[in-house]
Amino acid sequence: MIRVVLADDQVLVRAGFRALLDAQRDIEVVGEAADGERAVARVREVRPDVVLMDIRMPQLDGLAATRRITEDPALAEVKVVMLTTFELDEYVFEAIRSGASGFLVKDTEPEELLRAVRAVVAGDALLSPGVTRRLIAEFAARSKEPAPAAVLAELTEREREVMALVGIGLSNEEIARRLVVSPLTAKTHVSRTMIKLGARDRAQLVVLAYESGLVRPGWLG
Repeated sequence: MIRVVLADDQVLVRAGFRALLDAQRDIEVVGEAADGERAVARVREVRPDVVLMDIRMPQLDGLAATRRITEDPALAEVKVVMLTTFELDEYVFEAIRSGASGFLVKDTEPEELLRAVRAVVAGDALLSPGVTRRLIAEFAARSKEPAPAAVLAELTEREREVMALVGIGLSNEEIARRLVVSPLTAKTHVSRTMIKLGARDRAQLVVLAYESGLVRPGWLG
């Protein structure tokens, strides 16, 4: 059973999400919160698998709440998915930097929301190629020329290659086709790379790929 906490200051939004999620055999809503402070407290209390976290909330915004959750070693297994009103929300970049496993727009289709909840539990990140393009473009706008990170020395050549492909938004299946290996082999390479770099998920691999200079703006066309 996938256990979910809903954090949103709009009662109707929480009610809608709860009705949809609780109707699934494999998903259960175990808590709700109307502000960031309560969201963090609720997460610490019930230890859910996934938190659907609104970015704009009173008391403590979703970004700060996410940071508190992802920085707490006791909550290392909790995945946070940010909820935004617009796909180009100005906070999406910082949300990923704060440890969120991805984001969804609030008017997403019900099936997409369900797929997203199940995906993050499986270890996938909610970063479409389009989102990845904007994420890297944001890095390009904010960052100076990246310096190669010493941590990459721990990776094999194939793991660096896989990390770069994750960085430009490819899925395991697409990486497998690019490298002419099985999807399972591609997934194994991604998992090992995440472990070596201490990355929570694929979203953080995108960040690390750019910060280390492994991925550069322009690679996406």
